[in-house]
Amino acid sequence: MSNRNTYNKRILGDDLFNKVQKSRILLVGAGGIGCELLKNLVLSGFSQITVIDLDTIDVSNLNRQFLFQRQHVKQAKAHIAKESALQFNPTVNITSLQANIKDPAFDVQWFKQYTMVLNALDNLDARRHVNGMCLAADVPLVESGTQGYLGQAYVIQKDVTECFDCQPKPTPTTYAVCTIRSTPSAPIHCIVWAKSFLFNQLFGNSEEEDSIEEQADENKNELNALKVEAAELKEIKEAAGSSDYVEKLFNKIYKKDIERLISMDSMWKDRAPPVPLNYETLESELSQQAEDKEISDQEPWDTIENFRVFKDSVNRLSTRWLEEKEKDKDAVLVFDKDDDDTMEFVAAASNLRAFLFNIPTSSLFDIKSMAGNIIPAIATTNAIIAGVVIMKAFGVLRGDIKSITRTYLTYGSRLVQESNSEPNPQCGVCRSRSTTLLVDFEKVTLADILEKIVFVSREDGGAGMDREDVAITVGNRMIYDIEFDENVSDTLSEFGLKSGSILRVSENEEHVDLILESIDTDEQLKLLNPIPKPMNLQDNLKRKMEDDMEYENKRMKMSQDGDDSVIVLEEEDDVVMIDD
Repeated sequence: MSNRNTYNKRILGDDLFNKVQKSRILLVGAGGIGCELLKNLVLSGFSQITVIDLDTIDVSNLNRQFLFQRQHVKQAKAHIAKESALQFNPTVNITSLQANIKDPAFDVQWFKQYTMVLNALDNLDARRHVNGMCLAADVPLVESGTQGYLGQAYVIQKDVTECFDCQPKPTPTTYAVCTIRSTPSAPIHCIVWAKSFLFNQLFGNSEEEDSIEEQADENKNELNALKVEAAELKEIKEAAGSSDYVEKLFNKIYKKDIERLISMDSMWKDRAPPVPLNYETLESELSQQAEDKEISDQEPWDTIENFRVFKDSVNRLSTRWLEEKEKDKDAVLVFDKDDDDTMEFVAAASNLRAFLFNIPTSSLFDIKSMAGNIIPAIATTNAIIAGVVIMKAFGVLRGDIKSITRTYLTYGSRLVQESNSEPNPQCGVCRSRSTTLLVDFEKVTLADILEKIVFVSREDGGAGMDREDVAITVGNRMIYDIEFDENVSDTLSEFGLKSGSILRVSENEEHVDLILESIDTDEQLKLLNPIPKPMNLQDNLKRKMEDDMEYENKRMKMSQDGDDSVIVLEEEDDVVMIDD
């Protein structure tokens, strides 16, 4: 035993130290908090660690992600983090993966191999995904996040504590349609247009323009015009992969649409009209520029540089999209700030639009910050929260998860602690009924699942759902409802489903999650466990009434714990909530 582990054993005690040594830890994210966490893990006696991160190291990371140095720029964060952490403790077994935690390979069974999962992520979508996978695998999750000088860490355990989605998260900022489509005045307006409208229309789910506000009556005309443009883009979308696809797209969004705007004279009485861009002119200027000219991500690009990046990124994305369509006709690409293709597309497309409206352009670095909603990080905050996470991990190994408090780092470096809450009975994630369904993916059809599981009565072991009200989704993709049933005879493999996929079967407010796993017997379809019965409605209403009464009558109770730097809050008023 090394000297370091000798000291760890004395501090932790034999029982806890042995649990630490035997535990298998999954660390998701090797950024600001992730670097601090990995260092803490190897110094605290944890000996079996897997770290996963899709990102590569950027110069901007070096001021706070101390496992990385300048010579590591452009290399995989996960691999370099492992390499650097092993210098603290060479005896630790670290597996590093440069991958997206949402990849199908990382299914429920994969998560089940770990004693616990530590989240060190910087975006809500990935955190929601890990939350759902840990619930499905029944593996404890230690969630953490920082924002400037603020931070938090807490434990999530199925049926014991609130999950990540038990409480609503802040609604993303929205922007009026008229501003986005017709009168942008700031870089963020162009970025929202490129990310939430243009990217989704070309490569994603065109129904999900979440950042564009549609409610105001005065926006109706603008919204209708936006829908016309979307319909025209769908036609151009059919030309993806052709030699003139980029030119058609460019002329549509930077010439034809702009000329249509200019024709609305009343719009330009008090402001300068936009100036259309000419594809042939830019193409000619681009041909005179050296092909191997390097462009910086820290400085704004000129018009020709943006034009070049726009062309290249559109071609790369359209190729990827077509390849995915061959595997799944409903395939879409999803914007990811860590995906060079999607990020460069949004940066170039938004900057070209900024040129039209005489708006200052932004660097790739700045656009990544705005489009990816990256929260500024401070090294000291990351270090404090990473230390708190390790303490939570010790608590998980001790076994009494319900007694582990939530910890918040507030202004003035005060560590505020709050008792953990029980699962929200209204939560559509952790309160959904779930079970594992063993299937032969090549033989079992969606109709088999409907007839043998979903529509079967609860008394006979099924979900007992009504044929008229059932809908089935996989992630954000709907694969069945009463009006969308033409594919029920397709096999699960034809839907692109595989081991670890989760079918969410919904009937009104009731949900059942079927976790699909491969069957290894002659049977084609088998429930591993009975489907849990739905929550009793009366119990649900009683809990809600009790919560409402408690809210009306509750009083804040504070008690000093040790010294003035730690306050225990028994209620949740005035507690700083941080989601990123």
